[in-house]
Amino acid sequence: AAAKPSGPPVTSSDNGPREERVRMTKLRQTIARRLVEAQQNAAMLTTFNEVDMTNIMAMRKSFQDRFVKRHGTKVGFMSFFVKAVVEALKEFPAVNAEIDLENKQLVYKNYYHVGIAVGGGKGLVVPIVRDADQLSFAEIELEIKRLAGLAQSNKLTLDNLQGGTFTISNGGIYGSMLSTPILNPPQSGILGMHNIMQRPVVVDGEVVARPMMYLALSYDHRIVDGREAVGFLVRIKECLENPERILLEV
Repeated sequence: AAAKPSGPPVTSSDNGPREERVRMTKLRQTIARRLVEAQQNAAMLTTFNEVDMTNIMAMRKSFQDRFVKRHGTKVGFMSFFVKAVVEALKEFPAVNAEIDLENKQLVYKNYYHVGIAVGGGKGLVVPIVRDADQLSFAEIELEIKRLAGLAQSNKLTLDNLQGGTFTISNGGIYGSMLSTPILNPPQSGILGMHNIMQRPVVVDGEVVARPMMYLALSYDHRIVDGREAVGFLVRIKECLENPERILLEV
């Protein structure tokens, strides 16, 4: 019988190869392994809330020029979030804890090493802002800027990436409106920031447009109860909507 005509080659087309195989970098292999471990080894849940960014945006606009002149860097949103997270961690210490399965213990951390997820030259990395509770807004901004620069140039060391007690991930810079962030083990909590969008909200009985952001807290239910998770996120919301709370620690 005459041979049937074959279709186009699977591995090529008029525009070049239809498939390309690239070996995973060690960093990508590590990220993949840790993400799977986080989902397999933790009872991970996510709770959501939203925050009105009006007051923070007004504060940044009012003081940005003077802040840059004095400190040599802009005041961004991340320093407000780091400060708010520290205040919430102090009130809900379980979110800053981890499980020591070998010794069947809960380890509560009385320090605040906050990981900031940033896009590096080889993928997403989470460098650590150490002792964030002891840093000013300017010091936090400068440290994040320094770590992001190291990430872009692939110069982060293991010391820059290890020892975090809580993580913040900002998908909003890429346009994400809502997501469920994955835990960074052995941490018990991660906060997801998202895109700021003008949305209609009811204020004092009237519908007004406000710059709103969805927040997501993924947490390990083995350590953190639902009540604590919701309270933690509400505390962050309170600090962000009234940033003077952060300065007064109330």
